Amino acid sequence: MQLMRHGTTGQPSYRGQIDDPLSALGWQQSRAATADGDWDLVVSSTLRRCSGFAQALCDERGIPLRLDARLVEYHFGDWQGRTIADLERNAAAHLAAYRADPQRQPPPRSEDFDAFGQRIAAALDAVAAQRAGRVLVITHGAVIRWVQCRLAGLPFGTLVETGIANASVHAIAWPAAHTPAADSRRDA
Repeated sequence: MQLMRHGTTGQPSYRGQIDDPLSALGWQQSRAATADGDWDLVVSSTLRRCSGFAQALCDERGIPLRLDARLVEYHFGDWQGRTIADLERNAAAHLAAYRADPQRQPPPRSEDFDAFGQRIAAALDAVAAQRAGRVLVITHGAVIRWVQCRLAGLPFGTLVETGIANASVHAIAWPAAHTPAADSRRDA
């Protein structure tokens, strides 16, 4: 399975679940990232910055597409649409606390991190259960960060500020040996 972050929207802020389309540059980035790829199935977040490109890619190549709302970006609550510079000026202490421990110091009125992780794991479990061969999952930066932390056995905060470039592709093996399903089988 491969995870791909959408191309740029041209909006330099916490976009979260704001439903922006890709910018012209975002389309170029996405096309370049997938130019040499070969997939049997594409699964995409329902947000336009993912689903718009996913639909075009699948139409052009005759690949089946499945949209999954569980793959949408983390909901940043009151920080959605706000730039880092704005938060550094007006909420510096809370931003620093979030960066240090996002699970315990999330943005105001944001999505619960446990619920965020559960929905991502459920979406990827569903993809893996299909045994569809080569799968491209088009999703968002925080989703990919959560998966990387999960697969490495690290708390989410260790990668919260790790750069996940727009239109970057990340190969993963899901489920990993320490996912909840595997843990329960091992304990049985």
